[in-house]
Amino acid sequence: MLKPSLSYRIKHVPLRAGLALAMSLAAIAGAPPAAAQSFPSHTVTLVVPFPPGGGTDTGARILAQELGKRWGQSVIVENKGGAAGLIGATLVAQARPDGYTLLLGNIGTQSINPSLYSKMPYDPDKAFAPVSLLAELPLAVMINPAKLPQVKTIGDFIRYAKSHQGQLSYGSSGAGGGPHLATEMFKDQAGLNIQHIPYRGGGPAVSALLAGDVQLTMMTVLEASGHIKAGDMLVLAVTGARRVAALPDVPTLSESVLPGFNSISWIGLLAPAGTPAAIVDKISTDMRAIVADKDFAAHIAALGGVPRADTPQEFARMIADDRGRYAQIIRSHNIKVE
Repeated sequence: MLKPSLSYRIKHVPLRAGLALAMSLAAIAGAPPAAAQSFPSHTVTLVVPFPPGGGTDTGARILAQELGKRWGQSVIVENKGGAAGLIGATLVAQARPDGYTLLLGNIGTQSINPSLYSKMPYDPDKAFAPVSLLAELPLAVMINPAKLPQVKTIGDFIRYAKSHQGQLSYGSSGAGGGPHLATEMFKDQAGLNIQHIPYRGGGPAVSALLAGDVQLTMMTVLEASGHIKAGDMLVLAVTGARRVAALPDVPTLSESVLPGFNSISWIGLLAPAGTPAAIVDKISTDMRAIVADKDFAAHIAALGGVPRADTPQEFARMIADDRGRYAQIIRSHNIKVE
């Protein structure tokens, strides 16, 4: 039954418009539960707004496989990289809001880009319906041990950098990315003057570290795992609030040198705005069940991630909190992208 105030408004519009409004309200009230019961009935596309091979892409492929098993439908991963994730995110923002085109976004696409770009092709506050977080991705603070043999711990590096203020540099996967902002936070709290050199992706930043062109870099443990295992790079600390299962002997920055430090990347699922709430809730519930599975959680943990799912409301709050925190860093350091 319509609420009195709503009934009153309908009575005082032209008959044809009133009937159309009433029919729309009935459709909204009845369609979502029915749609959720049959969802999905065909292939779902999971858009990754970055090239293959990175942490977001890896997480997407693991999630797609598990969702496909649970739903009995194909879930395909489609990489639409470019413009710091804006191209892929725009594709999903403009997609039909029916749950069949989803975005595996990260802290960059959802919490950093809105402050980094003065103009965006969509309204970041209204374009998406958050579904659930999938995993936190702490960053590894890394050096090349062959180039800095005197540095064994993060404390050693800070002391070395303070004695060489303005002479060292660090590489990042690009200006305004999560690793760039996390390293700026680290510099601020440690009192260091280290030059930033942005590269086009994590791969070139690692190559620069191995060549000795830079003395430090940060990237997700997942992305760095191959080099860590090979011994090419030494992880001095991780940036999250807790140690990483894949690197149990590596301390956090918080516990070792910078109490309270916490800066992580993350990946999570979003739908186009307007997707029926019942479908969003169904996908979120299924994701929480997947992340709760011990085998899945162990797989993510072994790659250097921290498996974590939440409700759409909790995920939305996390995005907003991170957006405020990184907006302050971007403003204070006058970070711009071309």
